[in-house]
Amino acid sequence: MDTATQVKFRPLKPGFGAEILDVDIKRADDATIDGVVAAFQAHGAILLRDQSLEPADLMRFIERFGGPEDHTLVENTLPGFPKIYVLSNRVVDGKPIGAHNDGIGWHTDYSYKAEPVMSTMLYAVEVPPVGSDTLLADLCQAWNALPAERQADLDGKIVHHSWRHFMATREFNRMENPSDELLRDNPDVFHPLVRTHPSDGRKALFVSTGTVKGVVDMPNPEGLELMDELIEFATQDEFVFRHKWRVGDVLMWDNRCTLHTGTLYDDTKYYRVMHRLWVKGDKPY
Repeated sequence: MDTATQVKFRPLKPGFGAEILDVDIKRADDATIDGVVAAFQAHGAILLRDQSLEPADLMRFIERFGGPEDHTLVENTLPGFPKIYVLSNRVVDGKPIGAHNDGIGWHTDYSYKAEPVMSTMLYAVEVPPVGSDTLLADLCQAWNALPAERQADLDGKIVHHSWRHFMATREFNRMENPSDELLRDNPDVFHPLVRTHPSDGRKALFVSTGTVKGVVDMPNPEGLELMDELIEFATQDEFVFRHKWRVGDVLMWDNRCTLHTGTLYDDTKYYRVMHRLWVKGDKPY
């Protein structure tokens, strides 16, 4: 990174994110891509518009951020590219080509793993003209906005995450009876409620919906009510960036300091095709 080129950018919203300007991912040199990586580490999310990328280009780009992560449900991955997950409502030859309505509800990806993914990248192949926006909440800003006494009360609490609970209770793509193999590969995990970012030590709330079964040493419903309270606080308009998709957009966010959610669209009129990639992360602390 010592030779990284400082890229031009403008904030996605005041104090959060970076829209990278004048960078063609396919043709950029190593120093420029290093500059993009540095911007990502500092700003929580990056956006690059007007890209024209093949799957191999996506793989080369994501590998500059770290090791690409596998996906839990391999049947939705792109043929020949198992690290690229397809989000779509298209059906080809009677078979869905990807997962539909995946990612609805405020969450952070892979929070049910001992080492959640560091980042998520979406590349827009086909987007509807209305709906399907992606919303990102800045959990560092939310943490900093809490009174000091509230921060002291929350810091040190531990959250119980469960993939099995998530799959049994989610609104879309529910799985009542997962295989023994999936259950074995996705045991329950415990993460801090307040997470430290390894790049610079900044703190963030580490909250989510779906995977959370409760807070350690708090009975339910109090534990779940605490999560609901914090998510409601962190997803106020002042902390949220709304991204309206265009074909060729690359949006990448840092799961260590953001929440995100997809939004619905009229899937009887429009089609959506997105390619999702993950970067391996480490144990939250």
